[in-house]
Amino acid sequence: MSLCNENDFAARNQILSRRDALKTLGSGFGMLALSSLLGPQQLLAAATAGFKNPAAPRPPHFAPKARSIIWLFQEGGPSAFDLFDPKPELDRFHGKSVAGAEVEPFFGNPGALMRSPFAFKQYGASGTWVSEIQPHVAKVVDELCLIKAVHCESNSHAPAMYQMNTGFIRPGFPSAGAWTTYGLGSESENLPAFVVMPKSTGIKGGALNWGAGFLPGAYQGTLFRAGDNPILNLNRAPDVSTKQQRQKLDLLRELNEAHYQRNPAERDLEARIASYELAYNMQFAATDAVNLAEESEATREMYGMNGDKTRDYGSKLLLARRLVERGVRFVQCYPDDQWDAHNDLKANHSTLSAMTDKPVAALITDLKRRGLLEETLVIWGGEFGRLPHTQGADGRDHNPNGFLMWMAGGGVRPGFHYGETDELGYKSVRDSVSVQDIHATILHLMGLDHLRLTYLHQGREFRLTDVAGNLIKPILA
Repeated sequence: MSLCNENDFAARNQILSRRDALKTLGSGFGMLALSSLLGPQQLLAAATAGFKNPAAPRPPHFAPKARSIIWLFQEGGPSAFDLFDPKPELDRFHGKSVAGAEVEPFFGNPGALMRSPFAFKQYGASGTWVSEIQPHVAKVVDELCLIKAVHCESNSHAPAMYQMNTGFIRPGFPSAGAWTTYGLGSESENLPAFVVMPKSTGIKGGALNWGAGFLPGAYQGTLFRAGDNPILNLNRAPDVSTKQQRQKLDLLRELNEAHYQRNPAERDLEARIASYELAYNMQFAATDAVNLAEESEATREMYGMNGDKTRDYGSKLLLARRLVERGVRFVQCYPDDQWDAHNDLKANHSTLSAMTDKPVAALITDLKRRGLLEETLVIWGGEFGRLPHTQGADGRDHNPNGFLMWMAGGGVRPGFHYGETDELGYKSVRDSVSVQDIHATILHLMGLDHLRLTYLHQGREFRLTDVAGNLIKPILA
């Protein structure tokens, strides 16, 4: 048997077998058929048109109750029974140890039970109990819907914050703001759909708390800061005219779109193109949106912008109101401190209340008087709560088993209380609510069905609520 030379080998490999010939011809006939089917409806052109803005507005699954969300994230874990849910049994058993409570404190070695260092009174037609350190929020309690028996899956800050923000205690998943923007798009071409105002020193877990995870990068949160300059590098260089900047951006878009046509699977290109356009538009629209000097002196005073303790959070919440007025979907605001009262709970919660109480009440009042509260869902709460016994002499450890959040506006029942923890505040005992339930309800109020809002990733359809979550129907207005 003779060996064939290279030319004979190449020639033989150009000969198609009957199977290969049918496969090749079949593919060609298939594409012709597809072109015929798509052509009349101009769908083929749409399928290959290139870049489409991933933040373009999309219809909800059903009529929404809320148009925007302002999430007042209270990092650190505020104590329910020191703010809104007093436990008389803690007064009765103060200083005593309780056996069999089945608690798992983060730092171990729990001390005796500790009564609240604060006095409480009932307010409003709802008769809501409010601590003496929340005097301004006490005046708007009839707008609040208290959810008193929330539980999460971790007693460590970063994992619990990841779960509250993304649904998972592991990092790397899309945040609630990203899911909302993915589902609905943006109402504004000139401002981000999802804005985050964190602590000046950063938060536990970092940017993964407002990231897009495996969703396209266009849906991640955009950072704003408190103060007179919320957006870094907003203004263009003084030696560049508007026309020159537009020409540069048009060339950049042309090059990016050409690259996108060659690499349609690179989804981050969509986010890159959209981000350049948004940054350009923000130089005109955002300058107005962030100009808090336009507000009246009475409004600025109401938010506490003239006070040293309230200025930071007050400016964040006033800016949040201005952003939702202009079509921003989702705004998340963190105080510039944390409710992590491992030592001296009285000082810690007094300090945080002094920073947040007045601005939070102002936000509720301001939204209502402008007719925005009905269409804006305001959420207040941390990643978990505190335990009823002491840590050290006068602190409280983390408690993921039963804690309080509240919502206002946006389709929830005002002046309503839902759920209950046990008489000492250890665990949820009635109408317990999971983080997935919270997320399902938030999406529902925005007109999104949490079961239908999915994204295919690594062969699996993912949801914000994963494989759990039930709508909290009793709290709906």
